[in-house]
Amino acid sequence: MNNREILSELERLYPDAQPALKYKTPYELLVAVILSAQCTDERVNKVTEVLFKEHNTPESMLTLSQEELEKYIFSCGFYRNKAAHILSASKDIVEKFGGKVPSDHAQLKSLAGVGQKTANVVYAVAFGGDAIAVDTHVFRVSNRLGLAHADTPEKTEKQLNEAIPKKDWSRAHHWLIYHGRRVCHSQKPDCANCTLNKYCQYYNTKN
Repeated sequence: MNNREILSELERLYPDAQPALKYKTPYELLVAVILSAQCTDERVNKVTEVLFKEHNTPESMLTLSQEELEKYIFSCGFYRNKAAHILSASKDIVEKFGGKVPSDHAQLKSLAGVGQKTANVVYAVAFGGDAIAVDTHVFRVSNRLGLAHADTPEKTEKQLNEAIPKKDWSRAHHWLIYHGRRVCHSQKPDCANCTLNKYCQYYNTKN
């Protein structure tokens, strides 16, 4: 098993890996993660820089109609669904949790519009919990490297939880994202210059 060597190299490459989304509170992070679905973090940060100046709490967000919120987040794509999810989650936070984003993973998942990936990110990043959120980068890189052998994000998360020590789950999530963005690209991965290629199943089956 090369899992330990792979993780050690990822940690060496990206010792300061951290979220690219900009936020100041768990609520801001939750909104940013909802907006980030099929959208770049850079775009989300530009949108939230404007949005959060006036609406950075669930109470203030709920003063917006769906149409008004859609105008703020239009450039993030899928803006109708995202606006509905943000408003529904905000309503749940106010009515069920006293205006505070819950720190419990199951309670996070109970919020309207919040799925496993979003809950994992908020749980790990905002509250220091142990979780691996499987986005497109994590899914691609972990399956190419052989840390997982799965055809869905759900199965990938389960296998990564087994392959990676729990204490490293949250950090490994960011290591894999960084590697996906900088080296292991979707269309043209830079395999020749990848220091993980000797372990990589994708590379070694192509060569």
